[in-house]
Order: sequence, then structure tokens, then C-alpha cells
Amino acid sequence: MEISAAGRLEVRITAADVGKRVSVRRLNDEGAEGAKFTDTVGVLTSWNDGVLVITRRDGEGVRIPERSLVAGKVVPAAPARRRGPAASYEELARVSARAWPPVERERLGDWELRAASGFTRRANSVLPLGDPGLPLDGALDAVRRWYGARGLPAYVQTATGAEGTQELLCAELERRGWVREVTAELWVGALAPVADTGDAGGVVLSRTADEAWLSRYGRKGVSEVALRVLGGGPSVWFASVPGAGGAAPAAIGRCVVDGRWAGFAAVEVDPAHRRRGLATAVMAALAGRALQEGASAAWLQVETDNAGARALYDRTGFAAHHAYHHYREPGHALP
Repeated sequence: MEISAAGRLEVRITAADVGKRVSVRRLNDEGAEGAKFTDTVGVLTSWNDGVLVITRRDGEGVRIPERSLVAGKVVPAAPARRRGPAASYEELARVSARAWPPVERERLGDWELRAASGFTRRANSVLPLGDPGLPLDGALDAVRRWYGARGLPAYVQTATGAEGTQELLCAELERRGWVREVTAELWVGALAPVADTGDAGGVVLSRTADEAWLSRYGRKGVSEVALRVLGGGPSVWFASVPGAGGAAPAAIGRCVVDGRWAGFAAVEVDPAHRRRGLATAVMAALAGRALQEGASAAWLQVETDNAGARALYDRTGFAAHHAYHHYREPGHALP
């Protein structure tokens, strides 16, 4: 925390610092005997009526009464990661968007509106990288009309926790009643170690998702639109570990190679075959093919409550880069 020359803690932030990353200390249980301090780090997203709101890396907004502050300062935009290839949020946002392409898209200023008949939020949400060319209320009205014309709820995909992410937009959406759903994280790592982690000898690679692969895929009743999304991207590979006697594959995975990046998704293992290294083998096979195509870095997306996957990826050398969120328009009843 900020300490003055006289050795006292000082609050060195004001409302003019909204939009900056800050670190603050506040008095918890003010006035109680043995009171403790609580520290919060994140982006200052508002300071109104004596209350600060700080959006943390995970996207949660923390409300702090101004009177409880004992120290505060502006800190660097993003901390250095322990490991993983250097990359900006915008680069990763564009790479991951190309790996999960919509069937239909339209520009709204620097925002991209994406639709694919409702198959996944990623392919049916707005990617807001920049200025929409309208005041926010007008832009959100245009977004709702566009998705409404297609019979879809409007979603906006945002990110928090890295330099250039969208904490301010998250706060504005929440103030307007948009509902945050399915927070996840994007992790990055070096590609070569992934190729070295498992025995890929029993893994079959293909350019298409055949019936066997789809039979293991977690989303049932895959439509033609879904197949277009799954097969889209710069260079797409599907992996499977064949099941015995014509059964569904024991494990599957998908990888999209895009320049220096290889993006992994749909890594799924038959519950009866888990803890046998099959997920590692699938990723190793896909990583080996991506290396042959010139990729050197890897990314993947994992939900915050998927402890097993997070442990696997951590052992493989991945680390979290940023969190991402999907905000659904208010008042839209889901089917």
C-alpha cells in the first residue's frame, strides 16, 4: 500500500482514476474490537455517492464505502504472469474468435455481432473490441434488435484480468441489468511441452468430425450449423482414441492452428476410461501436428469450476491469461 514519508498509509486515488487498476486497503468491521484490514486489487470501475466499485480479475465487482478506505494507489495495468507466451488480450480474443467462427456476422463499429443458430455462446455473442460507433445505450439497443430478428437472446462477450480487458464495460452492463453467465478463463502455454507429455500412438487425427467423434462429443443432436462452426477456423484437426469393438471413442479433442497459435477444445474422455492419460495423449497428438504446421504457442478455455481440467492444464505448463464472461440481455426468458 502507499506509505507517506512520515510512515503513514495514504489514500492516493480519486474518482479521476476510474478505469485504472488500483490496490486499496479498507477497514473491515469498522469500529469493532480487533478490526482487520481487507485488501482489494482490480480496476476502479466507478466512484459515486461515497461508494467505490472495484472489478477484480475474476469479474466480480467489490463495493467499498469511501469512509472505510485507509490506503490506496494506482498500480501497473497487469501483473507479469509466471509462465506462458507473451500475448495481448486483443490478440488472443481475435485468435479464439477465429477458432470458433459464426455462420453469420455483422460489424457495429469496432464490435462484431456473431450468430450461429444458437450453437454455443461464443458463436452467438458480440465481441466488443473497440468503439461501436454509438453511445452505449444505442449500441446495446442495436445489438438486441439484431439478435431478436434471429430469434436469439443477445449476449456480449467481455473479459477481465489483463491489460486492455473490459472491466468498465462489464460494470456498465451490470448497471443496465445484463446477467453475467458462465465465467471461464483463457489459459496460455508453450506448445512443445504439450506434445511431449503423452503417448500419442493410439490417437487418430482427421480433418473432419465423423459420426464416431460426434458420438463422444458432449453436445448431442449436432446440427449442420454446428458442424460448420466445429469445422471452421484456419486449420482444424479432430483427434479420437477409438473405442473397443466399434464403441464410441474413448476420448476426443479438437485443435485449430492459426499462425503461431494452437487452440485446444472439446477434449472429452469416456468416464469409464478416465485417469488413464487419454486426455493428455489426445492433446499431445494434436500439439504434434500443430508443431508441424509451425505453431509454437497454445491456448485453451476452461471453466472456473472444472477442477480436473485445470489440474491437467497446470501440469502441462498452462497458466491463466484472463477471465472471460458472457452477459445476457435483461428480460429475455431462456427456453
